[in-house]
Amino acid sequence: MSGDGRESEGGEEEVRGARRIPGPRGAADDLDLASVPLPPLPPPGGNAPDEAVPEQAAPKPERDGPEPPAAEAVPGPGPGPEAADGGAEAGSGPEPVPGPGAETADGSPKAGTGPEPVPGPGPEEGDGSPEARSPELFVSSAPVDLPHQVLKALLGAWALSACSAEETAAVEDHLTGCAPCADEALRLRDAVGLLHTDGSLDLDPTLRTRVLDGCFGRRPARIPVPEWAAPYDAETARLDALLRDIGDSEWHAPVRLQWFEEERQVSRRTTVAGVIGHLTAVDGLLSAALGLDDPLDGGEAPLDPTERTETYWSATRRPPTRAVREPWRAQSHELIRTASFAGRNVAETSVSYGAFALPLQDAALDRAFECWVHGGDIADAVDYPYPAPSAAHLHRMIDLAARMLPGALAGRRGAGLAGPAKDLVPAGAPGRSLHLEIEGHGGGDWYIALDSPAAVGAPERAVAQVALDGVEFCRLVAGHISPVEAAAGQEGDREAIRDVLFAAASLSRL
Repeated sequence: MSGDGRESEGGEEEVRGARRIPGPRGAADDLDLASVPLPPLPPPGGNAPDEAVPEQAAPKPERDGPEPPAAEAVPGPGPGPEAADGGAEAGSGPEPVPGPGAETADGSPKAGTGPEPVPGPGPEEGDGSPEARSPELFVSSAPVDLPHQVLKALLGAWALSACSAEETAAVEDHLTGCAPCADEALRLRDAVGLLHTDGSLDLDPTLRTRVLDGCFGRRPARIPVPEWAAPYDAETARLDALLRDIGDSEWHAPVRLQWFEEERQVSRRTTVAGVIGHLTAVDGLLSAALGLDDPLDGGEAPLDPTERTETYWSATRRPPTRAVREPWRAQSHELIRTASFAGRNVAETSVSYGAFALPLQDAALDRAFECWVHGGDIADAVDYPYPAPSAAHLHRMIDLAARMLPGALAGRRGAGLAGPAKDLVPAGAPGRSLHLEIEGHGGGDWYIALDSPAAVGAPERAVAQVALDGVEFCRLVAGHISPVEAAAGQEGDREAIRDVLFAAASLSRL
């Protein structure tokens, strides 16, 4: 260093000769695209393409004398002050000065060229003229002339559709002539396609069934699951898959169980673990019918589903946790295995529910229905997707409810909750009927006998018709919606329609 703070001459030579270390490479977002020069604007008065358009009017030449009269022509972009010699006569009004190339050698305008427009103020003066508009708006249809490196850096933003209109036009124009950039653009566009997916990451709930069907198609099971037990097998497997996915804390998530008693809707609060305990207690009725161990320890256990559930809950260590899953799972597997080995005759075994009884094949279908309904209650509590059963299984569940409706209607009539019978017929004869039309998933047509459970519903004796969606009808039977709220298409005898809808809701229980 010299005394004045500057480096010596030799030091300067050494620095010049040393290799420079390049600075950090800028990202695409750091580019100042506003500083990129734009192509020249088209001339306002028909100028030649190679002539630049002035940004503002040329200043008036200075004069020694007084200001010229108002009739004198305004200077334009043409020749200098000497062009004023050929101006218009006094009193003839101002005329525009011809532009470059429009005058003859002596300075007079060419014949037939007509007056040339005087260029207005530049864009900064904002007079509203086309020249005063933003240059970006004026040239939006033309691609911007950008360097290759800038265009290459814009490929990622172009693939994400994040470029402006000018940048997009420039990139696409560049891709037509640059093969490496075109290949890179295709790869980036394909990668962007992988970022957008509508598929759920959850496993398909029917995956287990499809895998088993494929396995059994190759090698059928030596002892297959009975057809009447297939819905129960499928619904317990779906619920078990849901329980396997939830966390420990979600077993204590609150669940509200709803059902109908007489004319009103009632509910009971419990937890996810409490719902599994309820299913275990009621499934014990099927275990007892098959000679298996009852989870309530047999002989003195009540038969009514509600009483069994209360007994099980009171005997369980509180609060119940995920430990209830394994006993319920083992019990359902044992039920299916025993029913499969027992043969065909076991399907008619009576299962008592206290106030009524069902054959084992219908009881298994009833348990499949309740497993699906309470699986939906749990799924709502933990925010989990839970679709309806397959169409074939849902159809069989609806069929069971339709077959139970005449008995439920007779019970309500005996309690004074339904209208009196109007046309009694012998057992097995066709009587007054309601046409129950179930639409959509698992749909079909059923005819419900109105006056006696021993009568047969017949189309020719139909006095009313009710149309319901399949899942909506199941929600009504489960007590999750009231008969008044059911979205039903109704036609015919209003009293018969009301009695059947309330009878459907009365099939629900805890």
